[in-house]
Amino acid sequence: MSPALFDLFLASIVETAVMVGLSGAVSFVVGLPLALLLVATDRGGIWEKPLINRGVGAVVNAFRSIPFIILLVALLPFTRFIVGTTIGTAAAIVPLTVAATPYFARIAEVSLREVDRGLIEAVKAMGGTRWQIVREVLVPEALPGIVSGFTVTLVTLIGASAMAGAVGAGGLGDLAIRYGYQRFEVVVMLSVIVALIVMVSAVQSGGDLIARRLDRRR
Repeated sequence: MSPALFDLFLASIVETAVMVGLSGAVSFVVGLPLALLLVATDRGGIWEKPLINRGVGAVVNAFRSIPFIILLVALLPFTRFIVGTTIGTAAAIVPLTVAATPYFARIAEVSLREVDRGLIEAVKAMGGTRWQIVREVLVPEALPGIVSGFTVTLVTLIGASAMAGAVGAGGLGDLAIRYGYQRFEVVVMLSVIVALIVMVSAVQSGGDLIARRLDRRR
Protein backbone atom coordinates (compact mmCIF):
# COMPACT_ATOMS: atom_id res chain seq x y z
CA MET A 1 0.00 0.00 0.00
CA SER A 2 1.41 3.37 -1.02
CA PRO A 3 1.89 6.15 1.56
CA ALA A 4 -0.98 8.11 0.02
CA LEU A 5 -3.31 5.13 0.24
CA PHE A 6 -2.19 4.42 3.78
CA ASP A 7 -3.04 8.00 4.81
CA LEU A 8 -6.41 7.59 3.13
CA PHE A 9 -6.88 4.32 4.99
CA LEU A 10 -6.21 5.98 8.35
CA ALA A 11 -8.55 8.85 7.48
CA SER A 12 -11.26 6.33 6.58
CA ILE A 13 -10.91 4.64 9.96
CA VAL A 14 -11.41 7.99 11.65
CA GLU A 15 -14.44 8.75 9.45
CA THR A 16 -16.00 5.40 10.31
CA ALA A 17 -15.36 5.95 14.03
CA VAL A 18 -16.96 9.40 13.83
CA MET A 19 -20.02 8.09 11.97
CA VAL A 20 -20.53 5.21 14.38
CA GLY A 21 -19.76 7.26 17.50
CA LEU A 22 -22.07 10.18 16.74
CA SER A 23 -24.96 8.13 15.37
CA GLY A 24 -24.58 5.69 18.27
CA ALA A 25 -24.64 8.51 20.83
CA VAL A 26 -27.78 10.05 19.36
CA SER A 27 -29.50 6.66 19.08
CA PHE A 28 -28.78 6.04 22.77
CA VAL A 29 -30.04 9.45 23.87
CA VAL A 30 -33.25 9.08 21.85
CA GLY A 31 -33.68 5.30 21.92
CA LEU A 32 -33.56 4.84 25.70
CA PRO A 33 -36.41 7.30 26.40
CA LEU A 34 -38.36 5.60 23.62
CA ALA A 35 -37.82 2.23 25.29
CA LEU A 36 -38.89 3.65 28.65
CA LEU A 37 -41.99 5.12 27.04
CA LEU A 38 -42.88 1.78 25.44
CA VAL A 39 -42.51 -0.04 28.76
CA ALA A 40 -44.22 2.60 30.90
CA THR A 41 -47.26 3.01 28.63
CA ASP A 42 -47.87 -0.70 28.08
CA ARG A 43 -50.65 -2.56 29.88
CA GLY A 44 -49.65 -2.92 33.51
CA GLY A 45 -46.96 -0.25 33.14
CA ILE A 46 -46.36 2.64 35.50
CA TRP A 47 -48.12 5.04 33.09
CA GLU A 48 -50.60 2.86 31.25
CA LYS A 49 -51.56 4.52 27.95
CA PRO A 50 -52.42 1.84 25.35
CA LEU A 51 -53.06 4.31 22.52
CA ILE A 52 -49.70 6.03 22.97
CA ASN A 53 -48.01 2.65 23.29
CA ARG A 54 -49.51 1.36 20.06
CA GLY A 55 -48.68 4.57 18.20
CA VAL A 56 -45.06 4.71 19.32
CA GLY A 57 -44.68 0.98 18.77
CA ALA A 58 -46.04 1.25 15.22
CA VAL A 59 -43.55 4.00 14.33
CA VAL A 60 -40.65 2.06 15.82
CA ASN A 61 -41.65 -1.10 13.99
CA ALA A 62 -42.10 0.77 10.72
CA PHE A 63 -38.55 2.11 10.72
CA ARG A 64 -37.12 -1.20 11.93
CA SER A 65 -38.73 -3.07 9.05
CA ILE A 66 -37.00 -1.02 6.33
CA PRO A 67 -33.66 -2.46 5.11
CA PHE A 68 -30.87 0.02 5.73
CA ILE A 69 -29.84 0.44 2.10
CA ILE A 70 -33.44 1.36 1.18
CA LEU A 71 -33.75 3.69 4.17
CA LEU A 72 -30.46 5.30 3.19
CA VAL A 73 -31.81 6.21 -0.25
CA ALA A 74 -35.30 7.13 0.96
CA LEU A 75 -33.87 9.62 3.46
CA LEU A 76 -31.73 11.47 0.92
CA PRO A 77 -34.07 14.52 0.77
CA PHE A 78 -34.27 14.61 4.58
CA THR A 79 -30.51 14.21 4.85
CA ARG A 80 -29.96 17.10 2.42
CA PHE A 81 -32.37 19.23 4.47
CA ILE A 82 -30.56 18.46 7.75
CA VAL A 83 -26.89 18.68 6.74
CA GLY A 84 -27.06 20.32 3.30
CA THR A 85 -25.54 17.40 1.39
CA THR A 86 -26.16 13.73 0.64
CA ILE A 87 -22.53 12.57 0.49
CA GLY A 88 -19.75 12.41 3.04
CA THR A 89 -19.49 11.51 6.69
CA ALA A 90 -21.98 14.09 7.98
CA ALA A 91 -24.64 12.91 5.53
CA ALA A 92 -24.19 9.28 6.60
CA ILE A 93 -24.83 10.09 10.25
CA VAL A 94 -28.48 10.99 9.56
CA PRO A 95 -29.69 7.65 8.12
CA LEU A 96 -27.44 5.72 10.51
CA THR A 97 -29.09 7.46 13.44
CA VAL A 98 -32.61 6.94 12.07
CA ALA A 99 -31.88 3.24 11.55
CA ALA A 100 -30.16 2.67 14.90
CA THR A 101 -32.59 4.50 17.18
CA PRO A 102 -35.62 2.17 16.83
CA TYR A 103 -33.29 -0.83 16.78
CA PHE A 104 -31.73 0.13 20.10
CA ALA A 105 -35.12 1.14 21.54
CA ARG A 106 -36.47 -2.38 21.06
CA ILE A 107 -33.34 -3.98 22.52
CA ALA A 108 -33.44 -1.69 25.56
CA GLU A 109 -37.16 -2.36 25.93
CA VAL A 110 -36.47 -6.09 26.36
CA SER A 111 -33.99 -5.38 29.16
CA LEU A 112 -36.38 -2.99 30.90
CA ARG A 113 -39.20 -5.55 30.78
CA GLU A 114 -36.99 -8.08 32.58
CA VAL A 115 -36.78 -5.92 35.71
CA ASP A 116 -38.37 -7.64 38.69
CA ARG A 117 -41.94 -6.39 39.12
CA GLY A 118 -41.59 -6.87 42.85
CA LEU A 119 -39.04 -4.05 43.03
CA ILE A 120 -41.36 -1.73 41.15
CA GLU A 121 -44.29 -2.58 43.41
CA ALA A 122 -42.10 -2.03 46.49
CA VAL A 123 -41.21 1.50 45.37
CA LYS A 124 -44.89 2.18 44.60
CA ALA A 125 -45.87 0.97 48.08
CA MET A 126 -43.40 3.41 49.61
CA GLY A 127 -45.01 6.27 47.70
CA GLY A 128 -42.44 6.51 44.94
CA THR A 129 -43.31 8.58 41.89
CA ARG A 130 -43.08 7.34 38.29
CA TRP A 131 -39.85 9.25 37.81
CA GLN A 132 -38.38 7.67 40.95
CA ILE A 133 -39.34 4.23 39.68
CA VAL A 134 -37.59 4.95 36.38
CA ARG A 135 -34.51 6.46 38.02
CA GLU A 136 -34.14 4.15 41.02
CA VAL A 137 -35.41 0.82 39.69
CA LEU A 138 -35.94 0.44 35.95
CA VAL A 139 -32.75 1.99 34.58
CA PRO A 140 -30.29 0.77 37.28
CA GLU A 141 -31.63 -2.80 37.23
CA ALA A 142 -31.71 -3.00 33.43
CA LEU A 143 -28.41 -1.18 32.89
CA PRO A 144 -26.21 -4.25 32.18
CA GLY A 145 -28.68 -5.42 29.55
CA ILE A 146 -28.98 -1.92 28.12
CA VAL A 147 -25.20 -1.69 27.79
CA SER A 148 -25.08 -5.08 26.09
CA GLY A 149 -27.84 -3.99 23.73
CA PHE A 150 -26.04 -0.75 22.95
CA THR A 151 -22.91 -2.75 22.19
CA VAL A 152 -24.85 -4.82 19.66
CA THR A 153 -26.22 -1.58 18.20
CA LEU A 154 -22.72 -0.17 17.75
CA VAL A 155 -21.56 -3.36 16.05
CA THR A 156 -24.55 -3.14 13.71
CA LEU A 157 -23.70 0.50 13.01
CA ILE A 158 -20.17 -0.43 12.01
CA GLY A 159 -21.56 -2.77 9.37
CA ALA A 160 -24.16 -0.22 8.26
CA SER A 161 -21.53 2.52 7.96
CA ALA A 162 -19.55 0.29 5.61
CA MET A 163 -22.71 -0.28 3.59
CA ALA A 164 -23.27 3.48 3.43
CA GLY A 165 -19.98 3.73 1.54
CA ALA A 166 -21.88 2.47 -1.51
CA VAL A 167 -23.47 5.91 -1.87
CA GLY A 168 -20.37 7.98 -1.12
CA ALA A 169 -20.73 8.21 2.64
CA GLY A 170 -17.00 8.02 3.24
CA GLY A 171 -15.27 5.78 5.73
CA LEU A 172 -13.96 2.27 5.25
CA GLY A 173 -16.88 1.16 3.08
CA ASP A 174 -16.26 3.92 0.57
CA LEU A 175 -12.54 3.12 0.53
CA ALA A 176 -13.21 -0.57 -0.06
CA ILE A 177 -15.55 0.15 -2.97
CA ARG A 178 -13.51 2.86 -4.69
CA TYR A 179 -10.09 1.28 -4.31
CA GLY A 180 -10.54 -2.32 -3.25
CA TYR A 181 -13.30 -3.16 -5.73
CA GLN A 182 -13.24 -0.64 -8.57
CA ARG A 183 -9.44 -0.42 -8.79
CA PHE A 184 -8.75 -4.03 -7.78
CA GLU A 185 -6.49 -3.03 -4.88
CA VAL A 186 -6.51 -6.33 -3.00
CA VAL A 187 -4.33 -4.98 -0.20
CA VAL A 188 -6.78 -2.15 0.43
CA MET A 189 -9.73 -4.54 0.54
CA LEU A 190 -7.96 -6.86 2.98
CA SER A 191 -6.88 -3.92 5.14
CA VAL A 192 -10.47 -2.67 5.32
CA ILE A 193 -11.70 -6.14 6.32
CA VAL A 194 -9.07 -6.41 9.06
CA ALA A 195 -9.85 -2.90 10.32
CA LEU A 196 -13.57 -3.68 10.53
CA ILE A 197 -12.89 -6.93 12.39
CA VAL A 198 -10.65 -5.12 14.87
CA MET A 199 -13.23 -2.37 15.41
CA VAL A 200 -16.06 -4.83 15.97
CA SER A 201 -13.95 -6.95 18.33
CA ALA A 202 -12.86 -3.90 20.33
CA VAL A 203 -16.41 -2.59 20.68
CA GLN A 204 -17.80 -6.00 21.63
CA SER A 205 -15.06 -6.70 24.17
CA GLY A 206 -15.38 -3.25 25.73
CA GLY A 207 -19.15 -3.47 25.94
CA ASP A 208 -19.05 -6.95 27.47
CA LEU A 209 -16.54 -5.80 30.07
CA ILE A 210 -18.65 -2.81 31.10
CA ALA A 211 -21.82 -4.92 31.24
CA ARG A 212 -20.14 -7.52 33.47
CA ARG A 213 -18.89 -4.87 35.88
CA LEU A 214 -22.32 -3.24 36.08
CA ASP A 215 -23.92 -6.63 36.67
CA ARG A 216 -21.60 -7.33 39.61
CA ARG A 217 -22.48 -3.98 41.21
CA ARG A 218 -26.22 -4.61 41.30
